[in-house]
This record gives sequence, C-alpha cells and structure tokens, in this order.
Amino acid sequence: MNLTSTSPIPKIPLLLIVEDSNEDFEALHRLLQRSPMKISIQRCVNGEQALAFLYRTGNYRDREISLMPGLIVLDLNLPGTDGREVLRQIKQDDHLKIVPVVVFTTSNNPKDIEDCYRYGVNSYIVKPINFEQLKRDIQTLIRYWFEVTKLPEHLEY
Repeated sequence: MNLTSTSPIPKIPLLLIVEDSNEDFEALHRLLQRSPMKISIQRCVNGEQALAFLYRTGNYRDREISLMPGLIVLDLNLPGTDGREVLRQIKQDDHLKIVPVVVFTTSNNPKDIEDCYRYGVNSYIVKPINFEQLKRDIQTLIRYWFEVTKLPEHLEY
C-alpha cells in the first residue's frame, strides 16, 4: 500500500484583519505566528481601507499585493466607516459574499449580534477582557477556520 499522497499541499488563504486597535491586532498577530501554519495576514485599520483593499482601489490597485482573502476578521467599532457597514457591503456583493467574515468585537449588544447575523456574518465573537480567555478564543478561531473548515482559495474579482 502506497502511503504517499499525490494531492497538492493545500494553500492557506490570506487572512484580512480589520482592526483599529494596535493592542488587539498584536495579540491576534502574535498568536497567529505561534500557529504551525504560515498564515499570510493583511491588516486594515478602518472600514475605508478594508473596502479599498477588497475592491482594489486606491493603494490596493496592484493585483499582486492585493490578493483576495479567504477569511475576514472584522472589528465592528472602527473609525469612519464602521464594521457594520463593511459587513453589509461585503455580504451584498455577489463576488465578496463568499468570503467568510468573523466579527471580533467588544460589543455584546444583542442588537449588534442580531444585525450582524441578519447581514450574513459567519461567526460573532465578543473579545474577552481576560487575556487567557482571549488567547483561547483566538486559538479556537485559528483552529476552526484554518484547520477544521475548508476556505475558498482562489477568489477572483
């Protein structure tokens, strides 16, 4: 019996993190770096930047530096265009709505949670205040979305 696989090594899709807090981004980034998988990250610090990245406008016109993400981690409370509007636009766009979006926010307001699911969010996580719980939540997020699930790899826009 041949135990070698001829299937190609799955490519890990780009992770887009839309987060204005440097502290929260650093926590995510540090834990992602500890993962055995090499996950490429693109960070946007506000809603306008995220939409420019997704629609390849402004500084993101160059196709090679603006790969489409396989997963978006989105903060809700962003300066300018907030995460709710970014989520709404992503999920109303026929080309982008295939990309899973995980809202990662401090808001545990039931209206925000309900609105995000109405817009089509794939998961809603309230950032814990406790660092150990934050670490566990991020590790769970990484494991679930990059080890358990199969993300879209070749998104064309």
